[in-house]
Amino acid sequence: MAEFKKVETPIEGLFVIEPTVFGDARGFFMETYAKRDFDAMAGSPVDFVQDNHSKSRRGVLRGLHFQTQHAQGKLIRVVAGAVYDVAVDLRAGSPTYGRWHGVELSAENKRQFYVPAGFAHGFLTLVDDTEFLYKCTDYYHPEFDGGVRWNDPQIGVDWRLAEYGFDPSGEGLLLSAKDRVQPLLEEL
Repeated sequence: MAEFKKVETPIEGLFVIEPTVFGDARGFFMETYAKRDFDAMAGSPVDFVQDNHSKSRRGVLRGLHFQTQHAQGKLIRVVAGAVYDVAVDLRAGSPTYGRWHGVELSAENKRQFYVPAGFAHGFLTLVDDTEFLYKCTDYYHPEFDGGVRWNDPQIGVDWRLAEYGFDPSGEGLLLSAKDRVQPLLEEL
């Protein structure tokens, strides 16, 4: 059985996984996913049905995305480069509705981030040639694509822009046309 450390966040259901890494002069080995261990950490069975892989250059901000139907839970990791990854609780009736949590994921730290269904998700790429992988609990349905603006003042995500060497206003970030005009939380 692999050794995984579950790190809780202030938002119920949202957690970070730190896998055990076995390394020596040749390199390293780690188990990135074991269903029995993951289900135990999640507290119930979770079935992943789709894997996605994206590559982005420094300064790309993707998100904050969700699906209005067929909501996806995501198990996220970075295999090259680094991102600042953010999840926003959009679960109806949740005591933490509208709250967010962010975590740095990198090839170096090998952390994984579990974002359950019902959250908006996005990330800021911190270095060129970052490769981002994630498992999903449902298939992508473009007709149910939804989002909330990355800099919605009601949510108040601190993207740590100055800390990562970006203009604090967000000027110069690379966003899709869709992400530039996503609605505010109050408009959903």
